[in-house]
Amino acid sequence: MDFGLVLQTDPPASAVVELMRRAEDSGFRYGWTFDSAVLWQEPFVIHSRILDRTERLIVGPMVTNPGTRAWEVTASTFATLNEMYGNRTVCGIGRGDSALRVAGRKPNTLARLGAAIDAIRDLAEGREAVVDGTPVRIPWIEHGRLPVWMAAYGPKALALAGQKADGFILQLADPFLTEWMVKAVRDAAAGAGRDPDAITICVAAPAYVGDDLDHAREQCRWFGGMVGNHVADLVSRYGEHSTAVPESLTAYIKARQGYDYAHHGRAGNPDTAFVPDEIVDRFCLLGPAEAQIEKLERLRALGVDQFAVYAMHDAKERTIDAYGERIIPALTG
Repeated sequence: MDFGLVLQTDPPASAVVELMRRAEDSGFRYGWTFDSAVLWQEPFVIHSRILDRTERLIVGPMVTNPGTRAWEVTASTFATLNEMYGNRTVCGIGRGDSALRVAGRKPNTLARLGAAIDAIRDLAEGREAVVDGTPVRIPWIEHGRLPVWMAAYGPKALALAGQKADGFILQLADPFLTEWMVKAVRDAAAGAGRDPDAITICVAAPAYVGDDLDHAREQCRWFGGMVGNHVADLVSRYGEHSTAVPESLTAYIKARQGYDYAHHGRAGNPDTAFVPDEIVDRFCLLGPAEAQIEKLERLRALGVDQFAVYAMHDAKERTIDAYGERIIPALTG
């Protein structure tokens, strides 16, 4: 199993870079950042510095979207980083949540997302793609490579990930839901004539190592609110009791009353009081290293190739170090 570190690009950018260096030294193979231009600093500028200050770390957004940048700009940015640092990027992409909604726009349709996945990958790897009806090719790219991993929750999005993406990003660490969603992605891949086992499975969730579970829950409760945004979309689309989406995913948002993106992804988010302890425990990895290793072993048995640690809490360095000293060696040794 590989491990990634996920950070928001809060200033100072130098702190983000140093945490990524620490992660690489601790055995993490991937460095991810949020991508929301209004809420945080521009990630691709910081990615360049991370790549410059690390040797092996694979870097990318978790996640970008097809709406905030022109597709040829996204592809050229990745290709430029790859030319400079040797194909060490990965494109995490989704419909767009905070990046678009905070600016008053709606997330992209799945049809647009699917077209963007194909176009961004083709352009970044030097092939021609159609962008807004016009054939485009970036002529200077040679030997480019860009895996595109898609974030998804709902049935149609999971099917699209299986049909088109090189990897699947699941932003929660509940084994039951992971099994259900991984199966949906792989079934869609098989139905599209693809090799289901060739799709990289990445689970991303907060991890907090320590014995004080009450404190850990309060530091990570924000995650249930963030996931709740996507779940609310599913409920509006499929209905509260639809068999298309497991009730174990949708039931907890009944008490949800709204969401302020000013607190998005942050410990102490006042809009996440509705998230019960059970959801925090299910969706996150909390507690001593031994308990986290046990849960990660369950996820690995379900086909998870990478666990990406959301470190938006008050113990970033301690969590990175604990993973490097005890958890990563147990899952990779």
